[in-house]
Amino acid sequence: MDWTETTRRSFLKQMGAAGAMALAAGSAEAMGRQSDQTQGGAQETPGEIAADQKQAATRDQRMKWWHEAKFGMFVHWGLYSVIGQHEWAKEEEGIPIPQYEILAKNFKPKPNAARDWARLAKAAGQRYMVMTTKHHEGFCNFDTKLTNYNAVQQGPGRDLVREYVEAARAEGLHVGFYYSLMDWHHPDGAKCKTDEAARRRFVDYTHGLIRELMTNYGKIDVLWYDVDWPLTPEGWESEKMNQMVFELQPEIIVNNRNGLQGDFSTPEQHIQASEVGRAWETCMTLNDSWGFNRYDDAWKTPKTIVDNLATVARGGGNYLLNIGPEPDGSVPPASVEILEKVGAWLAVNGDSFYGTERGKLSTTANANFTRRGNTLYVHQHFWPGHTPAAEWLSFYQPESVIAIGGLKPKVLSAKLLKTGEAVKFTQDEFAFRLTGLPIDPPDSPVSVIEVECDSEPVVDHEAMRSLWPRYKVGISI
Repeated sequence: MDWTETTRRSFLKQMGAAGAMALAAGSAEAMGRQSDQTQGGAQETPGEIAADQKQAATRDQRMKWWHEAKFGMFVHWGLYSVIGQHEWAKEEEGIPIPQYEILAKNFKPKPNAARDWARLAKAAGQRYMVMTTKHHEGFCNFDTKLTNYNAVQQGPGRDLVREYVEAARAEGLHVGFYYSLMDWHHPDGAKCKTDEAARRRFVDYTHGLIRELMTNYGKIDVLWYDVDWPLTPEGWESEKMNQMVFELQPEIIVNNRNGLQGDFSTPEQHIQASEVGRAWETCMTLNDSWGFNRYDDAWKTPKTIVDNLATVARGGGNYLLNIGPEPDGSVPPASVEILEKVGAWLAVNGDSFYGTERGKLSTTANANFTRRGNTLYVHQHFWPGHTPAAEWLSFYQPESVIAIGGLKPKVLSAKLLKTGEAVKFTQDEFAFRLTGLPIDPPDSPVSVIEVECDSEPVVDHEAMRSLWPRYKVGISI
């Protein structure tokens, strides 16, 4: 998915002028991410506005489960896994199409690998899954009548998307489909930009594949478009595309990467909340690659992921975390270990994440916050361990103290989320202080304290600064 500036420079050095088309594709993807950051980019046409208004009428009902779920598994799996050097290998290495097509005959995953993904997703506390049905490489992981470049007629010899759908449903998970509009394999995939006949063929092909996906697998919960290069929404006929999707799947939710607003925005590899009232979902890799990359060991720690979960929830968003299965469908062991640890934490602390709401909550150097109604959840990432200022006192008893400056409403009670044990506290105009806490953190990788307030909790460090007494200002000493 992501293509950094470093990647672009390296590609140009390797490929020279021949890399122009791939560079344009990468630039278009970056532009798509910039569009996400501005929440929509170009002004909508009247037709697009009408389509958005029709979607908006049912949006709250369609997205209720999604807002509650918060956490999903992204799955990037295709021919690129055979190479094992990132999902952009075809473009970055300039692999000719006939050579790349050989991978399709050598892509032979083990039966029902998706069962392991779904079981892992459930163990990780993820509530939905989104799998690549077709990535930029153009290979269809599903049974289609529109091309023989698909999993049934090539190496796998079976419908990998169907296996995934059945596996996700067996674990009670919601089902999502990723679909890349950009296509490096189709002969009209780039030509469609300047050739109307090619555009007509390619758009009909694209709509046809999406129609098959929306027709042949029962109820689908999410359609996750990606990379609308090289056409505009008008060129893709995106309004017509979405209309077809909603006619076939009335309860589905769709993202914004076919050029329309869709139901939610999609910041990639960074966390950025949309404006209030706009749904959003951060998608992120577990290491630095979307597809399987055998030597990418830049794994996020469980603590980093838990912090990301809190940051996303604080902004009212969702977190779609990726795995890149190996060629046979196995999940890399590091991915399994990390996700299982996150799942074990969520099994205890899930109340501080699932179904939480956007809040007016400043973070601190040591803690993050989430909230549901009048309940504040303090995610203490760095446990204080002791109170050094009191160590000189003869009656000092070792304890941990956590102070939160700028907590506005009155606190009614506090407890450790893991054990339910009540926590003592004091509160004044400057800070809320949790006292008598154990020296050692009660949980790992993050300890959570549940704080009940008499109104919606607000943590505002700026508000308290004007209240601080300023001692000896202007006095000579």
